[in-house]
Amino acid sequence: MSIHRLLARLARDDKAMASVEYGLICALIILAMLTALSGFANVIQGTWGDITTQSSSAIGQATAA
Repeated sequence: MSIHRLLARLARDDKAMASVEYGLICALIILAMLTALSGFANVIQGTWGDITTQSSSAIGQATAA
């Protein structure tokens, strides 16, 4: 089979185009998920930082008294 014939057959194949479209949709969904998880991770990291600061302060005040 020649390259020209193979490319012509692939151009007529609708299944290949649907697969590419589904792949792009999946990639966009994954990108959105990673963006959301990154923002969520920043919030959680800030929360744990606040907890660490407050607990260290409370322990310092309890041991000084």
